[in-house]
Amino acid sequence: MKFGPVPIDEAEGAVLAHATAAGEKRFRKAHRLSREDVAALKAAGVVEVVAAVLGEGDLGEDAAAAKIAAAMSHRNIEVKPAATGRVNLHAGASGVFTVNAGMIDAINAVDPAITVATLAQHAPVEKGQMVATVKIIPFAVAANLVDSVVRICAGREIFAVNAYRPITVGVIQTVLPGVKPSVLDKTLRVTEARLARSGGRLTAERRTPHEIAPVAAAATQLARDNDMVVIFGASAMSDFADVVPAAIERAGGTVIRAG
Repeated sequence: MKFGPVPIDEAEGAVLAHATAAGEKRFRKAHRLSREDVAALKAAGVVEVVAAVLGEGDLGEDAAAAKIAAAMSHRNIEVKPAATGRVNLHAGASGVFTVNAGMIDAINAVDPAITVATLAQHAPVEKGQMVATVKIIPFAVAANLVDSVVRICAGREIFAVNAYRPITVGVIQTVLPGVKPSVLDKTLRVTEARLARSGGRLTAERRTPHEIAPVAAAATQLARDNDMVVIFGASAMSDFADVVPAAIERAGGTVIRAG
């Protein structure tokens, strides 16, 4: 690709580097000039334009971005049409985004003209949210560079949205003297809203004294009917043998980490 001033008589097929006016007609940046466009510019007195002229082995920015995006293997991701040298990829479901960082680094090391950017590993995403983008920086790029990226993409998943699995959740809130019901009510509302964002559903709540036996009994009952049990203690844990971890063990659970 050649970039710079191009005499108007040689500008057919060139890609404009800047918006350019021909009388009342205006050509946008990145517009590819046709024979009629060149005639209009000449009639308006334009003698040269700053433009990119593609060589025989070049791909235009949109074609290059689209080819790279099409070569990528992914799950639950929607590929948008190429525009201005960019293809955006959006989440097809709400979930957790995962990415093969090594593949992204390898692609970005091919040439500065080609860039792929993504959200961070394990980022929570909502359906429709943009999670990655493929961008061709100049107006065109050598086809052999695009082919190198396509080879990197072959046969492996580059990124995915791992859709949330709807689960049912039971909640236990322990109570001590002085704990206001309004505080417990707010905790329940906030928890329900947070669960809803990931497809979870709160099915039941138990409020018990802050003691091992009643918490264990409530946990046992809720665990039979739900995928998960969440326990909010009225008092912060002071020891691995404190009320909440001890109640979990009495109910048949295992404390993997505490603190």
